Amino acid sequence: MKREQVAEQAMFFSWGVSLIATAGSLFFSEVLKYIPCDLCWYQRILMYPLIILLGIASAKKDYKMSMYALVLSLIGGAISLYHYLVQKVPALHDLGNACGIVPCNTDYINWFGFITIPFLALIGFTLISILQVIVMKNAKEI
Repeated sequence: MKREQVAEQAMFFSWGVSLIATAGSLFFSEVLKYIPCDLCWYQRILMYPLIILLGIASAKKDYKMSMYALVLSLIGGAISLYHYLVQKVPALHDLGNACGIVPCNTDYINWFGFITIPFLALIGFTLISILQVIVMKNAKEI
C-alpha cells in the first residue's frame, strides 16, 4: 500500500473515531440523561471540533491538519486519563467531589469493573493520536 493511501485511510479512520466518540457522548447525555461533570465537558470541548477538523482534512486530503488534531487529542487524552484516575484510584477519589453539580468521581457506567465513560474517551483520544502520528509519518506534505 502506498504511503499516501495509508495517510488517507488513517485520517478517515480518525474522523470515524471522533464521530463515534461524539455520538456516544451525546447518547449518554441526551438519551440516557447522564449529566456530564466538568471534566466530561472539557473532554467534549476537545473531541467535538475533531469531527469537523478531521472530516475536512480527510475530504481534502489536507494532512497538515494532523498536527492540530494531534494537539487536541493529546490534551483530551490527558484530561481523560486524569478523570479516569480520579474515578479508579482511591487516593485521588476525593478530588472528584469538588467538580461541580455532578462529582467527577461518579461512575455512570462501570462495565467489566474498569470501563467507564472517561476510559472510553481515553481510548478515543488515544486512537486519534496514534492515527495522526501515522498520518504525519506517511504524508509527503508534512
